[in-house]
Amino acid sequence: MNPEPRRITTDVAIVGTGLAGFAAAVFCLDRGIAAVQLGHAGALTYTTGYFDLLGYDRGRSIDDPWRALADLGATWPGHPLARLPRSTIEQAFRRFAEAIGDLGIAYVPPGATNVRALLPTGLAKTTSSIPRTMAAGAAALAEKKRTVIVDFIGLVGFSAKEFVTNFAADWPGLSSAHIGFPDLDGGAEAYPEVMARALEVRATRERLAARIRAVVGDADCVGLPAVLGVHAPDRVHAAMEELVGVPIFEIPTMPPAVPGLRLRELLEQAMPARGLRLVSQHKATRVDLRPDRIDFGYRDNFGEVVIEARTAILATGRFLSGGLVAERSGLRETLIGLPVEQPAGRGDWHRDDCFDVRGHPINRSGVVVDDDFRPLDHDGVPVHPGLFAAGAILAGQDWVRQRCGAGLAIATAWRAVDGVARMSGR
Repeated sequence: MNPEPRRITTDVAIVGTGLAGFAAAVFCLDRGIAAVQLGHAGALTYTTGYFDLLGYDRGRSIDDPWRALADLGATWPGHPLARLPRSTIEQAFRRFAEAIGDLGIAYVPPGATNVRALLPTGLAKTTSSIPRTMAAGAAALAEKKRTVIVDFIGLVGFSAKEFVTNFAADWPGLSSAHIGFPDLDGGAEAYPEVMARALEVRATRERLAARIRAVVGDADCVGLPAVLGVHAPDRVHAAMEELVGVPIFEIPTMPPAVPGLRLRELLEQAMPARGLRLVSQHKATRVDLRPDRIDFGYRDNFGEVVIEARTAILATGRFLSGGLVAERSGLRETLIGLPVEQPAGRGDWHRDDCFDVRGHPINRSGVVVDDDFRPLDHDGVPVHPGLFAAGAILAGQDWVRQRCGAGLAIATAWRAVDGVARMSGR
């Protein structure tokens, strides 16, 4: 005889532990809405740590994201960001960046224009909000400051020489240095996460700073791969600047990278202390859409658990996170079986040119929602009055090509929480 499942009752169940899911959790707690968040590892550790709003469209880089958002409806009428007023997007974006800062990772607030942020291969991307540990890098690029880029013996995922070579034409004041990291300089492969955790120890910082000072020369600032601590990176960053004596900035390494790991560990550790009930490393295996609530079932080491929620936010992402799956018969939403807007057939998924500036039709696929961001059935009717969706699972956007992933996640999470708040009386 199987025992009765344990039950958790809540105002809202947030399904997904990526950026959209955690943004929804932040906004729920702001409003006093009881929330349970459920999901596996998510894709946060694959991010650069940058918060993109809208950086690229129709083959061109965007300097003014707000103007581009205002024009988005003409070219992408179904785009989720085109369906939201600027005030909503701006409020959501600023609040989330502020919340992350309050939790322990300071961000430069989004401004009127995008900034050019550094990438590990010696390229730049347009983005809206960046960690303060990386801000001096964007400024150094803009002002063409004399800068030495430092990497470490055995480091995997970043090359200072490659970075300098690829930036040579745009940034003539660059040079590179290759040094040993304390206790990891024997020639074996070394990984950014190991270095980042080591730099949380003062003695390691002092030893590394001495090695960096030896190669600074007449440089105005120093660029490092993103290894300045996993926890409290702003404190580690400030300590290293004081020890070295010049401004220091971080550059993301190839994913999975420390900036994404920081965000993930920060949110997983800090949010439960603020009232979120986080069920990490577990996926919902069944859903029951009842008239007055939505039940999600999962299994842990002690048996079956059922989350009984008055409302729910589906933030399961797309292909990488498992929210959608591609099969021979087409694309399928994996948890509830929601209809997926998609090309008519597999032959229409991709264009002939891999680098076509229009992108590939498959990357606009997703769940169709109404103006309250409730998923719709085949007849255009909300699947359930209390079910909302946010983030990359939404149809009508190509977040990778448009560099709008964070803006999409954060702004649509805000709108979904608006719906939850109305139904919860909050």
